[in-house]
Amino acid sequence: MLVQTFNVLKGGFQRAALFAALAMACTTGARALSDAELARKQAAIVDAHYNALNSLRAGFVETYDGLGMRRTERGTLLLAKPGRMKWVYSEPKGKLFVLDGKWAWFWSEGAGEVQRMSASQLDDLRTPLRFLLGHTQLEKELSGLTARATGDGLVELTGKPRSEKGKAPNAITAIRMRVTANGAIRELAIEQADGSTTRFDFDGEEPNPKLGRDEFKFTPPAGVPVVDAMPPI
Repeated sequence: MLVQTFNVLKGGFQRAALFAALAMACTTGARALSDAELARKQAAIVDAHYNALNSLRAGFVETYDGLGMRRTERGTLLLAKPGRMKWVYSEPKGKLFVLDGKWAWFWSEGAGEVQRMSASQLDDLRTPLRFLLGHTQLEKELSGLTARATGDGLVELTGKPRSEKGKAPNAITAIRMRVTANGAIRELAIEQADGSTTRFDFDGEEPNPKLGRDEFKFTPPAGVPVVDAMPPI
């Protein structure tokens, strides 16, 4: 037990020391490490933080800005391995997005139908987060990865998904995330080819809450038809 505790503390001290070195290099112009090396080391901190978790609960604010409109929504995000996710919206109240590992379910109170889609075919800006726990490999997922200190104690990582090859209006052109010293994501911004940006701000992160499988089970309301369809943007 003492050895395990020491290793946990040791890991925390190492991450803090690495973050301090990163911030110093970014803010003072030190070049002991190249920009690419700094980005790789900070990405590794984020990887280590989330790969050590089995579940996660956090508050979120989702902001869409583009195509002449601005929309802000908020609620609670739940994640659990393997690949389960739940977005419970408090604004607008009654909106729900659940990924149970097999199906993705989209429901809003007052809607005339429940939308359902196979998880394997899902294409939604929220879905990459389902792989955050246990599978995080930012350097492999993002090309052209860069890092810079933001001056508020956070570090901003920027890159482009390696899987994005198309030029469709909804293609992702850049992903920016602002992270803490221990690798927790505080802000995730997704820029698309049509000029729009969707940003997720996270707070109150709770590591490893007890979340059973029933937490991610969705039963359509009685009398409401289920439609196999593409998820709303």
